[in-house]
Amino acid sequence: MASFYPRSFLVGLIGAPISHSASPAMHEAAGHALGFRYTYHLIEVAGADRERLRVMLEGVRALRFAGVNVTFPYKIEVLPLLDELAPSAAQVGAVNTVSVREGLLIGFNTDSSGFARACRRAIGDIAGQTIALIGAGGVGKAIGVALAESGVARLNIVDREASKAKELADALASRCEARPCVAPAEALAGAQGLVNATAVGMLPNRDSPVASNLLRSDLWVADAVYQPLWTPLLLAAREKGVRVMTGRELAIDQAVDAFEIFTGVEPPRAPMEEAFERVIAARGA
Repeated sequence: MASFYPRSFLVGLIGAPISHSASPAMHEAAGHALGFRYTYHLIEVAGADRERLRVMLEGVRALRFAGVNVTFPYKIEVLPLLDELAPSAAQVGAVNTVSVREGLLIGFNTDSSGFARACRRAIGDIAGQTIALIGAGGVGKAIGVALAESGVARLNIVDREASKAKELADALASRCEARPCVAPAEALAGAQGLVNATAVGMLPNRDSPVASNLLRSDLWVADAVYQPLWTPLLLAAREKGVRVMTGRELAIDQAVDAFEIFTGVEPPRAPMEEAFERVIAARGA
């Protein structure tokens, strides 16, 4: 009699801080729903330099992980340490998903694909709009590409490091009008949408990247942060009757794409959504 052995997947997340991450719950819920043996580890290492990152990635390869997600602050730092970049990562210039395939570390970016799909569902068609993008780091780059590919007419980009805003604007210039701005007030002038792609507002931080008096009822506002789900920015936007997209949407959609990269199987969305909701409810966020 033939024995049935479920497919096994060992995956994880590299970054810091990541104890709040809903990724383990989402991935494992989808894996178990498919009958897989699926284990997702948090690999929290703060302040890793290039050599330490290289050692961690070599460990992922040697231990036969199916892959790892990568989050703040290493989405750009891992680029030169990988064997290959998929078009999604090369286009963005940042990696949030690393797959191990035939011994090779291959970088992908599911923040971009995840945000594009989430935005279509939650906000709708944004083609032709002017968008204020706050943050030009790893997540900001991914969202900037997603916005440009969604057909926006103009991106006004702000980052606390002016050079990063300029670099992203230059990279997107062939796809839409993109310009760096010195402050949110400048970026919001004439904008129909606002996206926070920074960690401002993520617990324990309770700041907002944009002063509430700059928010208008004719804006839509999206936040990449989901811990808490209702950030100070989104609370202020909701009070003004602004249409909002919480970080829930990006968190789930990027995880759906990453799971498929790791396993080659499209995951059932419902168990991932339910797992995310449980994590948020347990934390009172």
